[in-house]
Amino acid sequence: MPQNTLPPEDSQSLDLELRIGPAAHGGHFVARHEGRVVFVRHALPGELVRARLTEAGDKAKFWRADTVEVLEASPHRVEHFWAPADALRAGARGRLPVGGAEFGHIALEEQRRIKAGIFAEQLQRLGGLQREVTVEAAPGEDDGGLGWRTRASFSVAPGGKLAMHPHRSDELIPVQEMPLATGAINSLKLWDVDFTGTDRVEVAAPAVGGAPLVLLVPSPGTHPRTLARIASDIGTAADPGAGETVSVAAWDPESHDLTRLRGRTWVRENAAGHDFRVTGAGFWQIHRSAPLALTSAVRDGLQIQPGERVADLFAGAGLFTAPLADAAGETGHVLSVEGSPGASRDARKNLFSSPQVEVAQGRVDKVLRTREGGFDVVLLDPPRAGAGRTVVEQIDAASPRAIGYISCDPASFARDLAWFREAGWELDALRVFDLYPHTHHMESFAVLRKP
Repeated sequence: MPQNTLPPEDSQSLDLELRIGPAAHGGHFVARHEGRVVFVRHALPGELVRARLTEAGDKAKFWRADTVEVLEASPHRVEHFWAPADALRAGARGRLPVGGAEFGHIALEEQRRIKAGIFAEQLQRLGGLQREVTVEAAPGEDDGGLGWRTRASFSVAPGGKLAMHPHRSDELIPVQEMPLATGAINSLKLWDVDFTGTDRVEVAAPAVGGAPLVLLVPSPGTHPRTLARIASDIGTAADPGAGETVSVAAWDPESHDLTRLRGRTWVRENAAGHDFRVTGAGFWQIHRSAPLALTSAVRDGLQIQPGERVADLFAGAGLFTAPLADAAGETGHVLSVEGSPGASRDARKNLFSSPQVEVAQGRVDKVLRTREGGFDVVLLDPPRAGAGRTVVEQIDAASPRAIGYISCDPASFARDLAWFREAGWELDALRVFDLYPHTHHMESFAVLRKP
């Protein structure tokens, strides 16, 4: 069986009664059974639970388990808002819950306290720095942490219905809604469409309105007529208004080729007073309020001055490059570096009216290797794996007055921070945002300076 080493039908005899300890990075909580560490999902510190093993073995360093019954509940436990993701309801049926809402059983304020503790622990353990951390709610967060996702990804189950996977499992569970997604995504009613002939469906709906985009990842051998039928059915299934404007394209994740089936192959976003074109599956911040929260944090934290030389690394379609260029002015210079050819093309279109911007497509370390001179300020927004030691050393060699670091993973950030600290940099300011409510994920922005 892929990933899950214990089939659910055999798991009744593999239930453990566990007292839950502290939270761990990755959406787990730590418990112990006869001296062995068990990482338990869907629990809370202090609870006594019955947990069903999902991965175990005599030689394994640790086991994994899902909570299926709560014997002594935490006062911070609430009823999960989404039945398919509720481990207790799934466990009662001998099933696994879908992933993507693993903190949905925790009161929202407690989620943020837990995340703050996890971030602080990663800072201390991997970054060698002890610091108190507070996790801020996203601007305008007024719906109990629901309806924030402007992007959503689904698999396709046999029979053609949208489905999602449980954590670390290849099992497919059909879904009829996505409470974390914006109303613009849910109003497409994609659950009513027969997606037979596709392996995956990606959806993007701009936070500021405008035409949503549905990307179809075809199964091998699917005929173009099948994709055309699906595109037509998407327009028919959607609520009035949404169906008139929705765009559909076929997407090859390997080649990144896009084939227009309906409408256009991109969405229009807006942030910091700029319009942005984001093509296909190009990266954009997922939470509807994330662009506002992060561009404001960058502006306030870095205080770019007219005439300064700025590098925006892992720059994507230009979300941060545009306001950096505004601050640097026509006498400044902003280098935008992005590895994805598609995102880099979008950046060129989005920033064509800013002559002080230079867009360079390529791996960040390779581009920086060819640069002479330094920068006054460097901003980096690396993927979940972080920047890595080579890029850290290259940034240090550029001798900026300040470094801004945006991160979606506290572990990789803390590791990179340790390397920056070895080079003499200090953590000046840190803000952590709850841009992924009801999940274990969080986003941070840090400002580093040398004494």
